[in-house]
Amino acid sequence: MHELPVTEKILDIIVSHAQRNNVQKVVSVNLRVGELSDLENEWIQHYFDYLAKDSVAEGAKLVIERVPVVMHCNGCGESFQVDVKAMKEIQCGNCDSKDYTLVSGKDYYIKDMEVI
Repeated sequence: MHELPVTEKILDIIVSHAQRNNVQKVVSVNLRVGELSDLENEWIQHYFDYLAKDSVAEGAKLVIERVPVVMHCNGCGESFQVDVKAMKEIQCGNCDSKDYTLVSGKDYYIKDMEVI
């Protein structure tokens, strides 16, 4: 159910951008969603379809790209990708450090959109 408020925010941004740029119709929206975000693609589209009725974005297709989890090693400075299934045993592949900072994988944003 947490997809609903996120989808509302996404739609607000799309509609606002469309109004500022005299867009007649939003055809598709490319989203980048982190693998750690807990957001389900089908629910985002479902809520979007419902919320976008009677707006410039009605009928728009969401194209959702999953962003991998990337960590930054605080030991050696390397960045490395992490398999979500192995989150309990994270360590830098370069120096074996277990001291790291999350760089990406939890966020979501609108990459771009196709409009008429």
